[in-house]
Amino acid sequence: MRRRDFITFVGGAAVTTAWPLILRAQESSAMRRMGALLGVPADDPEARVRVAAFLQGLQQLGWIVGGNLRIDFRWAAGSSDELHKYATELVGLAPEVIFAGGGTSLGALLQATGTTPIVFAVVPDPVGSGFVDSLARPGRNATGFMQFEYSLSGKWLELLKQIAPGLTRAGILWDPAIPAGIGQFAVIQSVAPSLGVELTPVNVRNAAEIERSIAEIVRSANTGLIVTASALALVQRDLIVKLAAKHKVPAIYFQREFVDNGGLISYGSNWVDQYRRAATYVDRILKGEKPANLPVQAPTKYELIINLKIAKAMGLTLPPTLLARADEAAE
Repeated sequence: MRRRDFITFVGGAAVTTAWPLILRAQESSAMRRMGALLGVPADDPEARVRVAAFLQGLQQLGWIVGGNLRIDFRWAAGSSDELHKYATELVGLAPEVIFAGGGTSLGALLQATGTTPIVFAVVPDPVGSGFVDSLARPGRNATGFMQFEYSLSGKWLELLKQIAPGLTRAGILWDPAIPAGIGQFAVIQSVAPSLGVELTPVNVRNAAEIERSIAEIVRSANTGLIVTASALALVQRDLIVKLAAKHKVPAIYFQREFVDNGGLISYGSNWVDQYRRAATYVDRILKGEKPANLPVQAPTKYELIINLKIAKAMGLTLPPTLLARADEAAE
């Protein structure tokens, strides 16, 4: 299914904060029940694309929303308080399985329940974050699809240095309130000395702070930005991309959504594919398997996406070796 088709598929559904996607008139005793918790707003177009892939995956496995499956959706829009409220609310509905989109959603759900099965997607380093015992044997009530291990974070600084060889300072946009934020920053910090780069952390929890901090960072020459993975970074992506363009500062992102919205370069896993694959684990759990016995799956590849138009606007000459590595390099 093409990207535009995904949006059309979900666009016809009523989207509210809860976004239940329920055809109540068709409910029957045979209907199974699940929940879904996402950290982004319900009207986020890219989130709709991912959810459409998830729903399509379920449909291909014989699960029809409103027919034999009811899904209660909750969208936290980057709010930690909302995440925890909705996690508790979903657990209280007694679903047979809950889908968690991202590490913040998973963390909130695991605080709310140690027994309800959870399938997750795009979660950074679930072992390092303490969400599962191991990739091969999760051992608890959650399993799913890993976004990356924290070691990948070092690659972002290496790539940024290739784009701007004279780079001596980098602002690291992160969420220090989540394990993934701490883990990613620590890895970037560990490789920075060997690349001769000084780091400045920027908290993504507040738009005003992002704007103020980036304006201060770019006063120094040879500066770049790294946007680490978090739900809050996604919520603030339009602002971050706008600021990078305004100050003509090279920035690398953890997900292609930023590049699609005018960012320079991204390196990360395919989220739409992860959501689609997550449907297979929901199916297996609904058919009786236990999350503790289903191995966490890592991405089979990481995508390097480059926006050549933005590179040209910034006056950057990208190395031919980098362009050759790119999965997509388009104007």
